[in-house]
Amino acid sequence: MHRIHAAIDWQSYHIDYADPFRVVEPLDREIAVVAEALHALHMAGMLAHTTYDLEKMLAHRAAVAALFDIPWTAITPRMQRLLYAISAIAQPRRGMAAGVFCGYTFISNAAAAVGPGACYTAEDWLGVEIKPDEAARAERNIRRIDPTGVAHVVAADAVDIAAHYPQTIDLLYLDADGAGSRGKGVYLDILEAAEDRLPTGSLVLAHNSINCAEALVDYLAYVRDAAHFHASINVMIDGEGLEVSVK
Repeated sequence: MHRIHAAIDWQSYHIDYADPFRVVEPLDREIAVVAEALHALHMAGMLAHTTYDLEKMLAHRAAVAALFDIPWTAITPRMQRLLYAISAIAQPRRGMAAGVFCGYTFISNAAAAVGPGACYTAEDWLGVEIKPDEAARAERNIRRIDPTGVAHVVAADAVDIAAHYPQTIDLLYLDADGAGSRGKGVYLDILEAAEDRLPTGSLVLAHNSINCAEALVDYLAYVRDAAHFHASINVMIDGEGLEVSVK
């Protein structure tokens, strides 16, 4: 089953990538847009409910804005909230994020388990970044918000890590770029490497489902095929997009 969920203003909603925390819309509008997306995911059977702690989400955002070194990001406030909310609701025991850059996207996924946004206890949240300098920056950022080490970053190829991760993965987040012409097509490589460890009900989130749709043709066809995934929804709340798929 494949569906599309689109906010009415997804095409006109923009942020400054160099200043991601600048307010671009009223907070209640941001919350409402994300609530509509969560409702769509709930109605598709991807999420058990749509409730998450709004204050903890804001505490997480404030900590990241104050403590993280973020040179730039395409993660909008709407997307940050959606990623946080999905994890807060699904509460994955083990999560993996591929292509974490400076760690901002990764902590948006992991924040429901660590730091001031924590609302549950996870066993492991692993971020993977192929560029050593950026992996080191991401790990420094994460350590400022998570003293427990539950969330951590390694410098490695995400395909290799996904292929050798020793346990099940309850949530897999994809935002990596492959070498050369592979680009975002590497999403499918990572997914296939990890797939035998994705249990029924696990979630796979793929960023750039709108602006990189051409590079993701094979990936999107795969997750939208009922032979592989129970359901998949292209969540269009900004110009980047997020494909949410459930096993």
